[in-house]
Amino acid sequence: MKKIKKYALILVLSFASIFSVGFVDNYFEVSKNLDIFTSLYKELNIFYVDETDSGELMKTAIDAMLESLDPYTTYIPESEKEDFEFMTTGQYGGIGAVITKDGDWVFVSEPYEGFPADKAGLIAGDKFVEIAGKSVKGKSTEDVSKVLKGEPNTSVKVLVEREGVNKPFEVKITREEIKLNSVPYYAEVSDSIGYIRTRSFTRNISKEVTEAFNELNADNQLKGLILDLRGNPGGLLNEAIRMSNLFINQGKEIVFTKGKVKQWDKSYKTTNTPLDTVIPLVVLISRSSASASEIVSGAIQDLDRGVVLGQRSFGKGLVQQTRKLSYNAQLKVTTAKYYIPSGRCIQALDYSNRDEDGSVGKIADSLRTEFKTLVNKRTVYDGGGITPDIEIEPHKYSNILRSIISKRHIFNFANTFRINNDSIPSAKTFVVNDEIYDDFKQFLNDKEYEYETKTEKTISSIKEDAENEKYFDDLEEELEALSLKMEQSKNNDIERFRSEIVEVLEAEIATRYYYQKGKIEATLKHDKELASAIDLLNDLEKYNAILVGDSIE
Repeated sequence: MKKIKKYALILVLSFASIFSVGFVDNYFEVSKNLDIFTSLYKELNIFYVDETDSGELMKTAIDAMLESLDPYTTYIPESEKEDFEFMTTGQYGGIGAVITKDGDWVFVSEPYEGFPADKAGLIAGDKFVEIAGKSVKGKSTEDVSKVLKGEPNTSVKVLVEREGVNKPFEVKITREEIKLNSVPYYAEVSDSIGYIRTRSFTRNISKEVTEAFNELNADNQLKGLILDLRGNPGGLLNEAIRMSNLFINQGKEIVFTKGKVKQWDKSYKTTNTPLDTVIPLVVLISRSSASASEIVSGAIQDLDRGVVLGQRSFGKGLVQQTRKLSYNAQLKVTTAKYYIPSGRCIQALDYSNRDEDGSVGKIADSLRTEFKTLVNKRTVYDGGGITPDIEIEPHKYSNILRSIISKRHIFNFANTFRINNDSIPSAKTFVVNDEIYDDFKQFLNDKEYEYETKTEKTISSIKEDAENEKYFDDLEEELEALSLKMEQSKNNDIERFRSEIVEVLEAEIATRYYYQKGKIEATLKHDKELASAIDLLNDLEKYNAILVGDSIE
């Protein structure tokens, strides 16, 4: 009973702080509903037939309440605080490895180069059998991650099973502070054209981009720059402003926020001397470029500073603040919407209108409002995400490739390849030749990777309709022949889609030898969007025509 009263008091005090901000008009409704909730919670604890977990029950209630709002207002209990801090700082205490689950076991998916797991000799494919003397079988990646993380300079012993090694062996790993760079890769990708890849907008991303640019520019005076924000989910708002400021003059408004609490509305302007305001700039975005990535790409587009290329971005134009709660918990709450220089908000109009990958779904033109860029008065639109100046259809994997990836056959083949081959050429030059591809096909011989094509689904649907409409007896021979022909054709998919399978194989194998940098280098060899950006920067007439709004044939 005391515990119930304590929860009620916490909730009342929390709402009292809301009243102080000026929402006294709702006092009666808030008090009434708090009283109902407290009464219900008390009755459940006293009379429910089974024992209840008070903490789990409360978290379920909180999560359900927040789910009725937007997707970004979330409750962060103390147990998840470290994961949240990693998202904003890029730092945590642990072994420095990506882990994944396959069946009952958790495996090393990728050790970070130079971090404890790598130093201790762990490699991709290593299976955790025990951690700190306790079996890992049946544990989730979250369970294992919590045990592997910890204070720097503490150690953890793991029992590991590895392909090609007769029996499990023990490894002692000393945890460190893991700090992942926000810029995992940069290079000169063509004659005097620089490329900078970003991961997320954690602290110091603008500093890392500055260092990368200066190094590239020092080696060879750059005539163009490609800033890659694809897959970058965003992060800190202040870093988005600083990043924009690298290429935009001092004193320019990058974003302004508006919310319910008017005194929190704010304009964010560039305050520093820019890095470079004249170099031709192409920004790459994708459907998973979100939040801070959209501020940067949107500001560069609205101020006519560079060309945006790729796919329409995610469409997250909401600002969150973290509010401290009792017992080290936190609330990440949406407090405002942000608007970029043209005045448009890039938040998707409907939270539920999303594609499978979470990005903005199709929006009717009638629901979108037209805006103008500030310098050249080009037309841009709100309604969800940043629409690129040059749109490129994303590559869609074939059914067979999606299947063999999901079944982890490429991952496992790369592990076996690494064990059997001490070295490969550089990631930039390594190719999966006929011999390696034949080995991969042999590797797949006893593996399951069933998949159903759209054509097969259509044939099945025709069969079903024919049966329902009493035509099947007349068409059975032709339909069965069509099914057989389709099956024979499908058996050749491993060759038909060889080129795209090879691309993924090369990247996965390169990761085993050259870590994340190798994976990026192997991927860039086949990157059509990067190639388009390079072509554009080599054609300044076309580049400038896009910026002034001329149509390009």
